[in-house]
Amino acid sequence: MSSPHSLDAIFKPSSIAVIGASPRRGTIGHELLDNLIRYGFNGMVFPVNPKHKFIKSIKCHPTVSSIVDPVDLAIIIVPKEHVLGVAEECGERGVKGLVIISAGFREVGGEGVKREKALLALKEKYGFRIVGPNCMGVINAEENVRMNATFAPLEPKSGSMAFMTQSGALGVAILLAVARLDLGLSYFVSVGNKLDIAGNDLLEYWDKDENTKIIALYLESFGEPRRFTQLSKKITKRKPIILVKSGTTAAGARAASSHTGHLAGLEIAVDALLHQCGVIRVSTIQEMMDVVLAFSKNPMPRGGRIGVLTNAGGPAIMATDRLVNEDLALATLSDKTQTKLRSFLPEESSVRNPVDMIASAGADEYGRALDIMLADDAVDAVIAIFVPPIMVEPGEVVKKITEATRKYDKPVFSVVMAEEKFYEEIPRRFKDAPPVYRFPESAVRALAAMDRQRKWVEQPEGQVKTFEPEDPSVRGMVKEAVASGGGYMPPDQVNRILASYGFPVCRLRFLPADGDVLQATADVGYPLVLKVFGRNITHKSDIGGVVTGIKNQDMLARAHTDMQEKLERAGVSREVEGFLVQEMAQEGKEVIFGMTTDPKFGPVLMFGMGGKYVEIIKDIAFRVMPVTDIDAREMVRSIKSYPLLEGVRGDERVDIEFIEESIQRLAQMVSDWPEILELDMNPVMVTPDRSACRVVDARIRISSGEELPGR
Repeated sequence: MSSPHSLDAIFKPSSIAVIGASPRRGTIGHELLDNLIRYGFNGMVFPVNPKHKFIKSIKCHPTVSSIVDPVDLAIIIVPKEHVLGVAEECGERGVKGLVIISAGFREVGGEGVKREKALLALKEKYGFRIVGPNCMGVINAEENVRMNATFAPLEPKSGSMAFMTQSGALGVAILLAVARLDLGLSYFVSVGNKLDIAGNDLLEYWDKDENTKIIALYLESFGEPRRFTQLSKKITKRKPIILVKSGTTAAGARAASSHTGHLAGLEIAVDALLHQCGVIRVSTIQEMMDVVLAFSKNPMPRGGRIGVLTNAGGPAIMATDRLVNEDLALATLSDKTQTKLRSFLPEESSVRNPVDMIASAGADEYGRALDIMLADDAVDAVIAIFVPPIMVEPGEVVKKITEATRKYDKPVFSVVMAEEKFYEEIPRRFKDAPPVYRFPESAVRALAAMDRQRKWVEQPEGQVKTFEPEDPSVRGMVKEAVASGGGYMPPDQVNRILASYGFPVCRLRFLPADGDVLQATADVGYPLVLKVFGRNITHKSDIGGVVTGIKNQDMLARAHTDMQEKLERAGVSREVEGFLVQEMAQEGKEVIFGMTTDPKFGPVLMFGMGGKYVEIIKDIAFRVMPVTDIDAREMVRSIKSYPLLEGVRGDERVDIEFIEESIQRLAQMVSDWPEILELDMNPVMVTPDRSACRVVDARIRISSGEELPGR
């Protein structure tokens, strides 16, 4: 892996050659050169174009080889057919970094793919770093560099946010949005095809950059998710990472034969990974801008107790509803605070949170009320909502809000529902104003993102616990299954594997389709359960393939006969490989443990409420590897039905620690055996007594040896 300092040639060059510079306005070669000059790049700029002697009054060179001075960075803006020749010349000249604007590579297929492979070979030959190809350039807005090597129509302000995009068009839109909000950048990178430099390289570089306080990413795909995991887990403890991810993984598109595989669907692995890494995922570019604005303009909240100040009831109700949905709480204002508010507000006002000052409230009332609320130790942040009446100028309210905010190290979110022109005027009129939003929901989403970051920073690292398998001989069974072409393992072998990792399994006996079920009862005992078995039969209960509560031989014989008739009517007789006679577990809560394999992310673990309705209710949680004890605890508590496990309506609390440990045992097992592609334990009966907990049904699908994606 290249040292992150190898990117200095791209982001902190002393000299830049613009290969393909042009005197003709409206061309990329002209606009990019013009941006470098107008923005005030602190270094030498060399236009390169054999057709011109001077461009913009600067001496123009016919080739990069003809430049006498050292060249750190080359911006390449030439037709695709000439890129390889220019890159070779740059390599021979000793240029350390290339930003290739030119398109016509992997994104067009065919010859473009070959062209990109040849470019990669040149990179390996000469060791230069590459941004692109097919990108819109890079920016370093730090005052000691001031490099705008893009063709975007603006001059970015220097600030603390680094931004990466895979889309050049979106990159322009984002730069314009940042400018409208009067926010500053440290870096901007359009990575294009990501031939060399990608998101992970930039994360590593920006992690060490003191000027970068916030990192924002627009991603269409993950190149190396495991490296991203390592980097982002470390970085997000110090700097927030805000991400918009478009596209989907292939996991939901492939055929899956397990409950877990069906439930994983699209983007489950991405959501799980980002959650485990403390990355703030947002849905849209607008939401990203809202969150970036919050982090740029506010200190971090110290808790999740929120005050709401308003002059209109409707928006306050909207804000309150959203706060509850985001797991935030309305602060309980002290008697002292309420008395102070009552001293100057009209009688019709409400001084309990939300504080509704009614429509007559002006700028002075906003300033006084906000000051009093921020002074309350029970308030961690305030959302100040203002719906402008004709007689009050919105800017005056923002001015008073800003003055009150300066006194406290607490975040304030202004919601001003004003004319459109107001939102561009305010950031420039009041430089230190707290963030201003158009609607309450936007402000609450941004506040919730900051609160998630606070919780993530405060959260312990967690540990990956390991468990030694009790029966190492099961390794031979797995290898034999791979050699035999993979697929679902027989139930007796599944039981041995699970038992080896400490899962409490039910006693069972497998009989072929023509076997005598009555002979199996000696090994199992009554009461018992009769089940059909077939590798291609997933929903056994749907076809009458499960009978519980069998207490004697007569009941077992009748159940077996009835089941065969039902299977015949369901048209699945040919798929029946045998029957299971199994110990009947004690009654308890039904949960599911599962695992599926994502092509890029590898093993994805699942936990949730189980049973035959698991795919209907979908009360489940996912995590990617590695899974810590903190992750396991969060998985259990994140499902909606968690209160049922804690005990409601007189029910006892089940052994939740057993569930958490089982998640970690499953993580250890699939980590030890990459041959496992899919796994279901459903249902697992959990009870208050750990000794009575049982895996009632389980399936394990083994790889054929050729399909180990992401492992």
